[in-house]
Amino acid sequence: MKLQIIYDNTTTRKDLKTDWGFAALIEAHNKTILFDTGADGQILLNNMHALNIDLQSITDVFISHHHFDHTGGLSHFLNENDNVNIHAPQSFRGVRSAKDVIHYNQPKKIYPGYYTTGELDNIEQALVVETTKGLLIVVGCSHPAMIKIISSARTFGTLYGIVGGLHGFDQYELFSEFEIICPTHCTQHIKEIKKKFPKAYIPGGAGSIITI
Repeated sequence: MKLQIIYDNTTTRKDLKTDWGFAALIEAHNKTILFDTGADGQILLNNMHALNIDLQSITDVFISHHHFDHTGGLSHFLNENDNVNIHAPQSFRGVRSAKDVIHYNQPKKIYPGYYTTGELDNIEQALVVETTKGLLIVVGCSHPAMIKIISSARTFGTLYGIVGGLHGFDQYELFSEFEIICPTHCTQHIKEIKKKFPKAYIPGGAGSIITI
């Protein structure tokens, strides 16, 4: 599995633009999935082109929640490639051009190797990806309680790590089992997470790549 951060508040490369928002590209199990689309479509496309990402290779778009910093780039992306399935939480509506739009309000297998936690607390879903070392949770902002995200993800197997926005999360004991922790975007306590989990911590930022 390869996960590449496309859109984030920070960057690892000078040719990538930063902005408040999040998007990542996940390649695994014969699928290429765009997780969220950031806030600005031009920035999203700029970064994707700079990273040499073939937009037509993307088969699916997974939307974590309806907030604009995660959905603002969707229309720009669909103008380039509308032959995709969109996997959205139950509360996210209004997509007009795509191959199909599927809504989730319960934990469910999406494809072999891919699962959704289902929409939690009526706002957000997380993506769960099988890797050779366990399950990786990919989150947008972690608006629901982290215990709910982890509990839902754990129904699909043994957890290995987490990537994405963690907002004000500070129940650090919930991450004690993780071997990878990559806090991005809206995470308020990145320094604390890095200090408590020095071996598991991976810095985020547009351009970062995680391979498992």
